[in-house]
Amino acid sequence: MSLTVVGSVAFDALETPFGKRERVLGGAATHFGLSASFFTKVNAVGVVGGDFGDEEWVVFKRHSINTDDVEVVPDGKTFFWSGRYDYDMSTAHTLDTQLNVFETFDPKLSENSKSARLLFLANILPMLQKQVREQMPNAKFVAMDTMNFWISSMKDALIETIKIVDCIIINDAEARQLTDEASIHVAARKIMDIGPKAVVIKRGEYGAVLFTRGGYFVVPAYPLEIVFDPTGAGDTFAGGFMGYLASQDAITDDVLRRAMIYGSVMASFNVEKFGTERVDALDYPEINERFKAFKTMTHFDDIPFEKAANA
Repeated sequence: MSLTVVGSVAFDALETPFGKRERVLGGAATHFGLSASFFTKVNAVGVVGGDFGDEEWVVFKRHSINTDDVEVVPDGKTFFWSGRYDYDMSTAHTLDTQLNVFETFDPKLSENSKSARLLFLANILPMLQKQVREQMPNAKFVAMDTMNFWISSMKDALIETIKIVDCIIINDAEARQLTDEASIHVAARKIMDIGPKAVVIKRGEYGAVLFTRGGYFVVPAYPLEIVFDPTGAGDTFAGGFMGYLASQDAITDDVLRRAMIYGSVMASFNVEKFGTERVDALDYPEINERFKAFKTMTHFDDIPFEKAANA
């Protein structure tokens, strides 16, 4: 089954306590697409400038990602973001943002992209997300991302988009901001009241939580001794999550729960090196071994406590 992602393809400049990169491949559609490509066929929809060269295209080709709908503006420059992380890796300090060709991004979907069974709307203007969703009325499962800027500046438009998707994947601060609720449990219920059947709330180093109308499921973050670069971890999580869903015949609560584990598995690899370096070099045995590790560290025996008679 195929999966279409619409979002940014970019260059990033990154600095963390563990090193520095002046220009690496990045962008939401890139991180998502690489992650999802281990599970399903991926169509990427985005825009780049003439500075996007063979070295970048070959990464997509290596993972059999269809880039026919990545528009090239020959005389333009690719979206660029520069950021710094201190030892608190949960906070990115933006040093520079150059939208370049992404500023006038107008997603154009071919019939191939439109025919995909699943759709992921990465972090772009809510109106563009809605426009893309309406171009794919037959998609069986649609998920979206957003950010605090859209929540504060275009909340009404954002809610109109949330109404027509099946799942939203956001972090805990965004969930609270969107609903004006302190509790993520209450926030998730309020978001589902808008329309989605599922809400995934990312909690950084504390993992992620899946809320559905049938209950909730918590997955921890994989314990890593060193996190080199968290850039793109959320999109990599979404790629693993949606990629696994696309590989399944039906999407049930049990399937959604397994997808949460695969999302966390893929995100844990992403942060081990800069940019796309680690996920680009991944192989299936590594993914399966880490999936087993997640299963082991979350397993416990179902033995109810009984108070001793003489206690």
